Formats: sequence, structure tokens, C-alpha cells
Amino acid sequence: MNKKQNIIHVILTGGIGSRLWPLSRKSRPKQYLEIFDGKSLFELTVERNREIADKVIVVGNVDNCQLSKVILDKMNIPYLDIVESTPRNTAAAIAFAAFAADPEDILIVTPMDHIIEKKELYDLAVTEAIEKAANGYIVTFGIHPTKPETGYGYIEYKGENVVSFREKPNLETAKSFIAKKNFLWNSGMFCFKAGVLLEELKHFKPKVYKKAKIAWEHNDHGKLDLELSLDIPSISVDYAVMERSKKIKVVPSQFLWSDLGSFESVYDYLLSKGHRVDENGNMVIGVQNYTAFIGMKNTILVATENANLVLQKEYSQDVKDLYNELEETNPELLG
Repeated sequence: MNKKQNIIHVILTGGIGSRLWPLSRKSRPKQYLEIFDGKSLFELTVERNREIADKVIVVGNVDNCQLSKVILDKMNIPYLDIVESTPRNTAAAIAFAAFAADPEDILIVTPMDHIIEKKELYDLAVTEAIEKAANGYIVTFGIHPTKPETGYGYIEYKGENVVSFREKPNLETAKSFIAKKNFLWNSGMFCFKAGVLLEELKHFKPKVYKKAKIAWEHNDHGKLDLELSLDIPSISVDYAVMERSKKIKVVPSQFLWSDLGSFESVYDYLLSKGHRVDENGNMVIGVQNYTAFIGMKNTILVATENANLVLQKEYSQDVKDLYNELEETNPELLG
């Protein structure tokens, strides 16, 4: 690949994986769990983009920056560490990375908690996205859906053009999206020139741009001031830029993708890797003890040292409600 600009891999490490409690905890969120052939999702994300990028920027927070450092030091990868003192959503997080880069640098922004397979197809999609970004477009990656998933946002598209972004749908709406065949899952991955993204942010959300710029200009070796950060409006990059800009293009992508945002997606992934289930589709995660399920189907037992979870996999999205309840009643179980 001919590189006219620096290609910078920006890794967003926010999120606590509340839908994967009790595996995912505040002290070790899901992206750092080494349960994928002995590697973490964070490590797999770095590896996947290692040959593509010239530089790495990690945008994390005070709670997880040390976890990232351990992995990157082990992999002997130099990186710029941007440490948020408080979460301000993805518009600000991406803006910090863009401010840290040269305006002509091309940024590939990825969350760190995705499983991606068929890397040769991933590389093709990234190459196409970089070419579009070099021409001044802001590129989003859309994934061809394999089922009517209610846990993902969708992109309505025609060719390389985005018609609309859609929120996470109910099941009937998701089925209608699949039937129309012009909808993609919204992967939350982006590619653009740093300067292009910042100009669009400045145009559509000037306060986010201004306050993020002030916070960045006063950073201390990548660490951001709390008071200045609290002045930044908290808004996602989707709302701030993607759903407003006329410079958006989509790369419809064929690589296998999952954000592993629920135990249902973890179940499907582990099943594809040969993890044991019984004849009724019941699965145990986290313990080797003999476990028998009687009168149950498609049930998941998640076992940890101080908490267990039993759920039917189709109710995986409801784990977040339990997590929110525990924040009020048993916060010690979330740490």
C-alpha cells in the first residue's frame, strides 16, 4: 500500500461491558479478558491493524490506561496515550486523537472490543476506506448483516452513499431491514483525515470542537484536565458528525464481525470455536466443574469467583438492566 500520509490507528478503549457482567468488571472490562485463544480483544485489535498503521493512538481513561499499557509494552508497540479524566463520549474522544495528529494524517478509528475474522477481507475494506479518506471523505464501515440483530445500529445505503443511519431496532423492524437488502450493521469504525473530521465537528458542533480543543491544548503528557473535560458536551460522533455531514461514504464490508456486546454474541462466537454445549444448546462459561441442565434450552451459566449468572441467551440484552440495578444495591459486585 502506497502511503502518502501517516496512517494512524486510533483505538477507543472506553466502555465497561455491562452486558457481559459478571465476566466483565470495572477493574477488568471485557476488552482486556484473555479468553480468545489466550488473547484479549484489545490485543487482537492491535494485531489486526499492526501492518496497516504507521502509528498508534490509544484514547482511554484513568481506570483502564494501565491495562492497555501492559499489553502494548508486551507487544513492544510505541503509542501515544491519551487519558481522559472523565468519559465525554466518542465525539470528544475522536477529536482528541485528531488534534494530536497532523491535519493530513489518515485516522482509522476502531473500538477495541470487536471480533473480526477473514482478515484478508478486512484489509481490502481498510484499503478502500483509506483511498476514500485521502480524497476528503469521512468513511464508515458497514457490515452485511447475517440475521435481524436488535443490538446493532443500521446504515441504509446505496452504493457507497449513506441514505440514513438507524438506531437499534426492534425485532420486526430489524427483519424489515434484512428483507430490503439495502441495510448494513453499523460497525462503529471510521476512517478520515484528521483535519476533515475536525472541520466537520467545528461546523456542526462548535462547542464540542472548542471545548475539546481547549482540553487538548492543556493536556499533560496526554492526560486531560478534569475541569476542562467536564465543559465538553457529551455526544457520540454519530450524532455530532456522521448523521449530519455531506462527506460521509460507506464501505460495505464482507469480513466477519461481532462487537461481542452480549452473551448471545459470545455464545455464538464460542460455539463457532468448538466450545461445548449440551444437546439442548446449554453452555457453561467460566468454570470447568461438571454442570447439568435439566428442562432448559439455550441457557448460559456464567460463573465467576463471587458472582454467577444464569440466563436464556435470547435475553442477553437484559443483563445491562441487572448491572444498573446492582449499581444501586450491590456495587461491590461490579468492581
